[in-house]
Amino acid sequence: MRTIPFSPPDIGEAECNEVAEALRSGWITTGKRTKLFEQRLAEWIGAPKVVCLNSATAAMELCLRILGIKDGDEVIVPAYTYTATASVVCHVGATPIMIDVLKDSFELDYDSIAGKITKNTKAIMPVDIGGRMCDYKRILAAIESKKELYSPSTELQRLFDRVIVIADSAHGFGARRDGKNSGEAADFTCFSFHAVKNLTTGEGGAATWLPREGLDNEWLYNQFMLFSLHGQNKDAFKKNQIGAWEYDIIYPAYKCNMTDIMAAIGLIQLDRYTDILARRRSIIERYDEAAKSLGLSALEHYSHNVQSSGHLYLLRIPNATETDRNALITRMAERGVATNVHYKPLPMMTAYKNMGYSMDDYPNAFCQYQNEITLPLHTKLSDEDVQYVIDTLKDCL
Repeated sequence: MRTIPFSPPDIGEAECNEVAEALRSGWITTGKRTKLFEQRLAEWIGAPKVVCLNSATAAMELCLRILGIKDGDEVIVPAYTYTATASVVCHVGATPIMIDVLKDSFELDYDSIAGKITKNTKAIMPVDIGGRMCDYKRILAAIESKKELYSPSTELQRLFDRVIVIADSAHGFGARRDGKNSGEAADFTCFSFHAVKNLTTGEGGAATWLPREGLDNEWLYNQFMLFSLHGQNKDAFKKNQIGAWEYDIIYPAYKCNMTDIMAAIGLIQLDRYTDILARRRSIIERYDEAAKSLGLSALEHYSHNVQSSGHLYLLRIPNATETDRNALITRMAERGVATNVHYKPLPMMTAYKNMGYSMDDYPNAFCQYQNEITLPLHTKLSDEDVQYVIDTLKDCL
């Protein structure tokens, strides 16, 4: 019997050596490696600027805070997502307005967006689940149709004439749709480099944004820097220069910067990323072939206009109940194959039930969840491992 972990990080000697170099350099917090990583990420995406932080959650929250979204405001989020998408909205005092997914789809219900927009709606946070980008053309069309309701309350919000799109692309670095990279489709885009992600820095995340008339990219980058380091106008690297100890606190802010140790891992991962994406695609194609032969339905990662980052292999077992799906997870675990579920919709969670959300209002999300199982998908899998996962799935079904 093989043992197939769900999503171990793919860390090699090159990453270890780069981390060792960072440690020997005497500079291990935010410094030259972090700035280089930001520059290279921006080049990969085709973005004017990228700011690296300690998580995608921090990136999303800082987007909201810098935009000035606050108590009394509303932000549209999918019900089918991980809590971070909605929790950051709560952190700033705004109200998450949840929306269902399309029938038999993991993508949010684009046709319902316009009906959720009110005079209090400041942003929408779509999720690029599994590494497949949302249809941002449909999102923009929906919010354009209600632009007369948009009521900006800060100078930055006034640079927009409609609801602001903040992409939760925690799964999506390296994805493309309709000729655009993730990072080029939404007003703001946030990525995760957590240990289970395609490209990892251990923990970590990043934010980027689209150029806009009247928007000073350098000013916005500096806002992220201030918000991520206590509102301090000099980071430790600048303070360490000769005679440059003095600093000011512009406002009491937060602490969520990326370190050079994390960036060291990311720089090597980025060197390897084209190969990582290619390997993930080859595994997905084998899984797709098996799923088709078994009459199962999987998230479509690749088509004529979609190129996923291939982060998660979301599979649905037709006509299965939650009990059936959970039993399948147990049987596969007994055979050494770790699987998962992505995701238990937010209205099923105690925190959101206590806020008044009910699963009855999101029937499509529940249907997606109840028979969904996520197969192992990572670059530590050998061809023999992939075949073992497929054979085990067949046997356990």
